[in-house]
Order: sequence, then structure tokens, then C-alpha cells
Amino acid sequence: MLDEIIAAAIAAGEAILEIYRQADFGARVKGDGSPVTEADARAEAIILEALAKAAPGVPVVAEEAVAAGHIPICGQRFFLVDPLDGTKEFLNRNGDFTVNIALIEDGAPVLGVVYTPAHGDVFVGEAGKGARRARYEDGRIGEWRPVTVRQRPAEGLDVVASRSHLSQETKDFIDRFPVAEMVSAGSSLKFCRVAAGEADLYPRLSRTMEWDTAAGDAVLRAAGGRVVTLDGRPLTYGKQDQVEDSAFANPWFVACGPFDPLTEPA
Repeated sequence: MLDEIIAAAIAAGEAILEIYRQADFGARVKGDGSPVTEADARAEAIILEALAKAAPGVPVVAEEAVAAGHIPICGQRFFLVDPLDGTKEFLNRNGDFTVNIALIEDGAPVLGVVYTPAHGDVFVGEAGKGARRARYEDGRIGEWRPVTVRQRPAEGLDVVASRSHLSQETKDFIDRFPVAEMVSAGSSLKFCRVAAGEADLYPRLSRTMEWDTAAGDAVLRAAGGRVVTLDGRPLTYGKQDQVEDSAFANPWFVACGPFDPLTEPA
């Protein structure tokens, strides 16, 4: 099934790039105020068709389908799909957008694929099997290389934060730590940077949805990292009946390498 999921992510990415090269993205604003383009819809259709063949009967929670009111009944095993994560980055043509596909089991992301169409990087994380990355170029995937988080540096941390959604609460959290370098990035690339040992900390003290985080979370956990809420618990998935928020909305969280940014001395 993993090969089919990777192929679906790449095919969706190719469709995204076709529109990315056009002058008109066909952009509009959804009911929640977030932007959406023709690329989102085309990529999601490709992924949904592929998952229906690769894993028939497994429910799929996909961002644009949910926005249209199509919310499946999710059991212990389901997919989370964000066909174009980082639509603002897509609209700004800076390349920091991704295709995200994740498999959830018992509330945890056990498999994740993150593809960056503009950069050609493919990240895969599998629970119990580790994380790896490869380049997709000239119609083929190159050699896979393992990725792992790095130990906390003795000096300052390299922190990666949202380019489009950097809240004051996130800034205040970052100010608790000695920071060697602060890097802004879009989409689930922030998880992948930490997973690959290119950053140490990604705090997100602002709203996200499960499809925004699940695939990158799977990659980071498989690489030896952690994604925890502010009470120290692992971020969970399949949160449909939430009294204080909408279905599939995430609480604030912190993604990091093998240390505890909530309790360890800054």
C-alpha cells in the first residue's frame, strides 16, 4: 500500500505543478476564510481515487471534502489527507507547499507521506520502521536515505516556525529558549526539517487541523521525534466530537527532537 500512497502523492503533486505554472490559480476563499485553488480540488480527487483502490473500505478524511460537508464515519483506522498544504505559500509562489497523506490507527499517525512538488523531496515515516527521504526527479524516485532527529545542541536551538501563522503566543514560547537560528517555513515542511535533523523545535500555538499535521507528525515520530500538546500528551487524531472546537481541530502543540521542551530547562 505504501508504494501506491507515494505514487498518489507524486501524481497529485504533478497536477498541482501544472496549475502552479499558470497565471491564474482559480483561487477563492472558503467559508472559514482560508484560500483554496483548483490545484487543491484536482490533487484531492487524484488521491481519493488512488486510496480507494489501494485500501478499499478505509475511510478518508480529506480537507476539501470536509469543507464541502462530506465527513465519513471514522473507526480506529482511517486516512487523513491534505492535498495542498500551504495554499498561501502556493499563491505566493515560494515553493513551500506539500501534499500530505497519513494513515491513522487508534488515534496515532502510523504512516505518513509528505511530498514537496516544487522541491521534489519525498518524506516517508512508518511506525516501527523509521523515516526516510528521497528526491523525485525526471519521473523517478532516487535513492532512499534514512532521516533521524538530532540531539539537542549544547548551544542555542534551531527553531522553525510558520511563515504565515506565527502567533504572539508562539513567539512568547520561543522566547523561553536560547535560539541559534530562527527559520520560517510553510506547510508540513516544518515537521520534516525537525525529522531530518535540520531544526530542533517547531512550536505551533495557533489553530491547525488534523490533516495539516498528521503526515508530518508520522514522519517526525518515525524519525525519533515528539509531537505533544501543551499538557505533555502526544497529539491524537480522530477528534470528531469536540465540545469546544470543530471536528478534527488540533490543540496547540510542540514538535521537537528527543528532548522535552515543556519540562527541561531552557
